[in-house]
Amino acid sequence: MMKEHNVYGIFIPVITPFSSDNKLDIQSFHKYVSHLVSHDIQGLVINGTTGESPTVQWEEVKQMVEVTQDILTSMQKKIPIVVGTGTNDTYTTVKRTELAAELGADAAMVVTPYYNKPTQEGILEHFRMASQVGLPVLVYEIPARTGSRVTVDTMRKIMDLDGVIGLKDSSGGLELLSALMEYETKPVLCGQDEYFHAMLCQGATGGMLASANIHTNRFIEIYQRFAAGDIHGSRDDFKTLEPMIHHIFEEPAPAPLKWLLTRQDIIANEQLRLPLMPVTEGVKQRLMEVLSDASVYR
Repeated sequence: MMKEHNVYGIFIPVITPFSSDNKLDIQSFHKYVSHLVSHDIQGLVINGTTGESPTVQWEEVKQMVEVTQDILTSMQKKIPIVVGTGTNDTYTTVKRTELAAELGADAAMVVTPYYNKPTQEGILEHFRMASQVGLPVLVYEIPARTGSRVTVDTMRKIMDLDGVIGLKDSSGGLELLSALMEYETKPVLCGQDEYFHAMLCQGATGGMLASANIHTNRFIEIYQRFAAGDIHGSRDDFKTLEPMIHHIFEEPAPAPLKWLLTRQDIIANEQLRLPLMPVTEGVKQRLMEVLSDASVYR
């Protein structure tokens, strides 16, 4: 299982590939994950937002975890597997976290409860119960999707829980991270790709980045250059990826990612489950324009 010192570097939230009839495409998933783990990444996240978690069944999560474990064993890799278990029902979240532990996950990613807009006390109790399961918990704060924002005071209390090992910060800016860094805090991963370098500068220990599905080595190099003390060089490298990141998130994830991965012949097709729709032609064109830039491929 993961510890606090494992929360660093590049974590990749994986997509969930589907066949044209909307079934889980295990063959594509095997090829895709084998591709990802050939890189020097520090973790994989199954059943997150990028994996279309609202439309994925638990049996499909189980299949993806088992396939990933088999791939890691065959490639003799030891990369943590994080499984998204968070819902807006505390008891369902606890049950899913227990199931993830039974599957052999290394940690659970638990999102702030969405839609029902709990109080700060309710949010704290939600994470307290999830953290008592025994599987390490990464907190996932993303107000743009949940409709609730965790205050700094509440987040400090959540981060102090024994079962919590860190935070994925997709709060929409640097304010939460900066405030947490004023205290002795557990590790924080950037979860909002466009802020990756800025968050490293503010004290983040790495990133959980959907856009790192594309040109994975570039993101790894940026992190490694920063960790080695080359702040300006890593910033300049990151700037070359900013146009790509912008267009990847121009429409709801993971539609642009799935289209790009299909073009690279890493997955068989770009199928999404409704209500998500395929990427539009305009975004395809803009992505092709920025990806044709030699600096992106450097």
